[in-house]
Amino acid sequence: MALRLLLAAFGLLELLAPRKFVDAMMDLAVTPDSDVELRSWVYTVARIEGLLILLWALSSRGDGATE
Repeated sequence: MALRLLLAAFGLLELLAPRKFVDAMMDLAVTPDSDVELRSWVYTVARIEGLLILLWALSSRGDGATE
């Protein structure tokens, strides 16, 4: 349950503020002297990913039961 809540928060953050989120993750992933430039579509894909994560976290059952 705690993992689903954490993933839901992750997805919501990525959905609402994809530019800030992706930029923060890229700061963690690359060194300051790296020459990395993100394409404009990366933020759109991040927003879609956030939506899918949020929908999965909110729609799946937490009790382990299958329908």
